[in-house]
Amino acid sequence: MFGGKNKAITFSYDDGVTQDIRLTELFNKYDLKATFNLNSQLLGMEGRLSSPFGEVSHNKVPKEEVAKIYAGHEVAVHTCTHPLLPTLEEAAVIEQVEKDRKNLEDLVGYPVVGMAYPGGGVNNDDRVAAIIRDHTAVRYARTTTETRCFDLQNNLYRFHPTVYHLHFDALFALGEEFLSQTYSEPKLFYIWGHSYEFDYQDTWDKFEDFCRLIAHRDDVFYGTNREVLLSGNS
Repeated sequence: MFGGKNKAITFSYDDGVTQDIRLTELFNKYDLKATFNLNSQLLGMEGRLSSPFGEVSHNKVPKEEVAKIYAGHEVAVHTCTHPLLPTLEEAAVIEQVEKDRKNLEDLVGYPVVGMAYPGGGVNNDDRVAAIIRDHTAVRYARTTTETRCFDLQNNLYRFHPTVYHLHFDALFALGEEFLSQTYSEPKLFYIWGHSYEFDYQDTWDKFEDFCRLIAHRDDVFYGTNREVLLSGNS
């Protein structure tokens, strides 16, 4: 159970971009909790990303502001420089993960134990997951593969989220289903994405509608990835 409750909701956001500032303010407004996965060696860098809807800002938060921006949430590993891990040798995988983890610990002042795999598509495999499990201090790692369900999973080193945040039809439908059900065993609603993606078509208000929908439910535990994955699966 999650804090004595059978239902939990958590969020996970990648890359450590400056749009996270607006997102953390939104989460704080509705008392929601999230995990933010950062590339420590890219912090403070400026950039832009092309999308079908035009270019968006991809500026990374300054490292000296990490602790302040993400206070009350969780900071987790996204590797130092965002490589595609299945293309790397074992030693390079370990260095990318452990160096990032230790760098982030220095910034936030608490143990960093979580991770999200960097890159789209096939960004993880059994070999990489085993390396992370056996040779790093990471205790869970999230993929980008949607399950569209709320079941807990045994493999925390290839943990699949429920839904991608811009799949709004599914996001709201799953949210309404999750909130309407009474479960006799623990269930987890896990949402992931990148905050800069709300800038594609200015869907911030739509996402706030979702936050408003799911917030402040007496039968739901709202926690970071660490709080729900490492307690709900223990």
